[in-house]
Amino acid sequence: MSADYATFGLAPAMRAGGVLINGDYQVHRDFMDFIIDGHPLLHQLSDLDAVSPLASDVPPAIFTAQVRSLLLEADAPLPAGRYVIYGCPECESLECGAVTAVIERVGDDFVWRDFAWQTDETADLDLNGYHGIGPFRFRGQEYRTALEQLLAAGDEEPSPRRRVLLIGARVDVLAKLAAALRTINIGADITSDAADVPPDELRAYGAVAFGRAVDEHTRATTRAAFERAGAEVAYVDGLAPIVPLLVAQLEAALDRSPPGRRRLARLVAVEGEAGVEVTSTCRVQLIAYRLDRLYRTHTHEVFHDVLEPGKHRIPLDARATKGQSFIVARTTGAVLVTRMIH
Repeated sequence: MSADYATFGLAPAMRAGGVLINGDYQVHRDFMDFIIDGHPLLHQLSDLDAVSPLASDVPPAIFTAQVRSLLLEADAPLPAGRYVIYGCPECESLECGAVTAVIERVGDDFVWRDFAWQTDETADLDLNGYHGIGPFRFRGQEYRTALEQLLAAGDEEPSPRRRVLLIGARVDVLAKLAAALRTINIGADITSDAADVPPDELRAYGAVAFGRAVDEHTRATTRAAFERAGAEVAYVDGLAPIVPLLVAQLEAALDRSPPGRRRLARLVAVEGEAGVEVTSTCRVQLIAYRLDRLYRTHTHEVFHDVLEPGKHRIPLDARATKGQSFIVARTTGAVLVTRMIH
């Protein structure tokens, strides 16, 4: 084993929820990702849809147990000293597959080694090992401090992130949007004016979405109410009355992960071509939403493939992007939305 040390840290991350092109729902999950040598470990797994065991929506007792387990203060949950590093974001079942690794103490240091994809009690390193990842050796003090800070933070009131306030004139659209958000694990409330909402309630929101018909006076009084409450929220101007598109906009607004550690760094769409920038190898899906002259919605998957790190120019089907159209880009843990500029 190499004597070189790797740095260890934690940073907020999310698995973006959404309404998928086939009508299915993908649940939103917030979690802490492992930052090794300054980079999210999950980004080394280019096509994996997963979350760490340190998810914000698990009961406090289970969250604490997960932290204690990573500190080796409890027996390993799997044979041969193996621990789950990333698991299924929908059900967290081992049968769906999980990334596991041996975690052991070497002197005062902690070592993560023998990473593998595992679907039952025993890992087959020859068949399913991640041979290009690890081993990682962490200084004990740095490792313990990062994880123990999560336990200290657990004693404080958690900051709200997964609740949004919807303001608009189209009650039918808002009701459908609220239902979709609740289905993917994001709370949503509807109002016509937030000026009289008590400050404590305003501080429960992470984002505010304005419908296109909301006037400037209502927007200004809403912003003033949140400022008086000392609540920092993201403001979203709804692009069109298309529920999956609005869900994607709100998911992008709720992303609190550090910008420099996001896989999707940029999305633009001009004259039938998308510009996409990714920071690590990942699978990217581009979906076009278009309103025709009768305001009917048309949905098209225009791209779905693995991209290498860097900037990419992707031609789009002109039939899917003519007129009033919008592009949603998705990858593991990130979503971006833009309007097509003609």
